[in-house]
Amino acid sequence: MSEVRHILSLSGGKDSAALAVYLRDRVKDMEYIFHDTGKELPETYDYMARLESILGCPVVRTTPDDSFDHWLAVYGDMLPSNHRRWCTKMLKLRPFEAYVGTEPVINYVGLRADEARTGYISTKPNITAVYPFQEDGLVRADIIRILEDCGLGLPPYMEWGRSRSGCFFCFYQQKIEWVRLKRTHPDLYEQAKEYEVRSANVSANFTWASSESLAELERPERMEAIERNWEAARARKAAKRQDLPLVSVLAGAEHEEEEPEGCLICSI
Repeated sequence: MSEVRHILSLSGGKDSAALAVYLRDRVKDMEYIFHDTGKELPETYDYMARLESILGCPVVRTTPDDSFDHWLAVYGDMLPSNHRRWCTKMLKLRPFEAYVGTEPVINYVGLRADEARTGYISTKPNITAVYPFQEDGLVRADIIRILEDCGLGLPPYMEWGRSRSGCFFCFYQQKIEWVRLKRTHPDLYEQAKEYEVRSANVSANFTWASSESLAELERPERMEAIERNWEAARARKAAKRQDLPLVSVLAGAEHEEEEPEGCLICSI
């Protein structure tokens, strides 16, 4: 019988990075892999390079043989969405399962104890997923402490307001994140807009952000309105928390800036 392999999938996000550091000296012969779609944020690549130096070993890039643009053509220029997540299937899941092969594998997943999400469940019987943070009761505050203690810190894209890892045009982004992408990486915003225009020829009603195109969203007055609305919502949330009993505020503090639900394999 084959020896069991230990594999930890890194997304470029805080939770999987913290899990790698957390298990660095706990699991022997851990294999660290990164599903590189070729459409990641520049900050993600920088973060992965820094993580490699902290782990003291290389992270294997499971870059797919066929690019996003190849699969976009295969799918008839229909961009991925929450109803058709072919990007996850073709650029992350398939490369992961190809890398794993048929040997027995324990796959370490960075789901925290304060999350209700379900992890990736493989259809391959040789892959067993485990959730060390949930087993050990670690929550968001613990993850931040792990990252700060090792000197890695949070992913740098969080500094300008991006809440998750993944492709720069991820359809799970909030509109405020599109605004911040436009302000921080206007070249990437233009690429996303070009994809949207291309897709409009086969899917007239589809836009990356719900109900409006990126061309509409980038109008100065619209961007300012989105930012005002976001600040107002943030202020309402802060005021609501002030009305709670102190014990409730402290108990919920770790969720204050929680990222929205999205594609787990892209965001942990």
